[in-house]
Amino acid sequence: MKFSSATSFMRSSEIRRLMQLAADPAVISFAGGMPNNSLFPTDTIRDMWDGLPLSIKQEAFQYGPTPGYPRLVEALKEYLVSKQIPLDNNMLIITTGAQQAINLVAKVLVDAGDTVITEDPCFIGAVAAFRSYGAHLAGVEIDDGGMVMKKLDAVWHGCKKPPQLVYVSPYFHNPAGIIYSEERKQALVSFVADKGVCMLEDDPYGELYFDEADRDLTVPMKAMADTRVPICYIGSFAKIFGPGMRLGWLLGPAEIVEKCELAKQSMDACSATFTQVLAWAFLSQGRLKPYVESVRIAYKRRAETMCKALEQYMPDGIRWSRPKGGFYLWVTMPESMDATAVFNASIKKGAAFVIGSAFDPQGVRNNSFRLAFSHTAEDRIEEGVKIIAGAIKEQMK
Repeated sequence: MKFSSATSFMRSSEIRRLMQLAADPAVISFAGGMPNNSLFPTDTIRDMWDGLPLSIKQEAFQYGPTPGYPRLVEALKEYLVSKQIPLDNNMLIITTGAQQAINLVAKVLVDAGDTVITEDPCFIGAVAAFRSYGAHLAGVEIDDGGMVMKKLDAVWHGCKKPPQLVYVSPYFHNPAGIIYSEERKQALVSFVADKGVCMLEDDPYGELYFDEADRDLTVPMKAMADTRVPICYIGSFAKIFGPGMRLGWLLGPAEIVEKCELAKQSMDACSATFTQVLAWAFLSQGRLKPYVESVRIAYKRRAETMCKALEQYMPDGIRWSRPKGGFYLWVTMPESMDATAVFNASIKKGAAFVIGSAFDPQGVRNNSFRLAFSHTAEDRIEEGVKIIAGAIKEQMK
């Protein structure tokens, strides 16, 4: 059997593999970056659907236009304007999850051998998408304030030809849990404007800040930049409604998004109309705001529980991020330690996480790991952290 050259770029997802290992309900899993099932607005969705006119219910079962269900597109435009994002000179399409949006941008901008600049560590889904098109990934170190600009400049000048794309996830980063500072965002906007390179701004977690005082930090760079700066902005309903909806969106320069629409036509023709109708009703009926406010409280409580457990059980020499929102904590061990060895010891005792090499653009560095506090039952977080801390102590010996 002869396979296409594209298959040589494909890699199995380390997260999917590790989540299979942690599928046993007896395992306390911090692996999955997903909401807790108990938080889904199931009653709201039932009432919402029952209240829709028959004609709209019938539309929900029909094919839709590739750019998206028109009612949802218009409601989403109003939502984006409320986030201070200008729509002028931009085009908006609905995608089958944010992952498809990343894939579409990569498909229309990246050829095999092109360089894509990413954060290090980086969201594994983006790494997989860029690699599938044969991209060379150049990772840039991040700190508590975001991508380190001196490192970015050095990576840029180290490339043999100008990179095609800069990918960032600035708001409650997956996996590092950080949020970009205002200063760093301004610097990054200036950088891409000066270089004339497209930036892909991935924002699935921006609504999930824990404290109202941090809300201003989540203003997208798309809202801060001149409309002539080529920024593609990606959002998702996965973390603010439900990942099973498989709905995201892409807003960007028309010349780029028009090509993405053509690429989407050959992929799936259109995203599911049924879930788009539900998302439209959720937005247009004003149900998003109170729902997000309720889950912020739940996730903040889980994060605080995890931080308290880390402080109590982790040995000296272990560092971790302190999230202001989102789903994740990033734990860093001494460079001599290996997260895979810790994982193997931990899973035997009943706790799982995702090892750091899964998020390294080069798949090498492995002295860190990601803990997701979003899905785990709150009353099991301390126990899980205690198991992992014990595994680390064993490896230190």
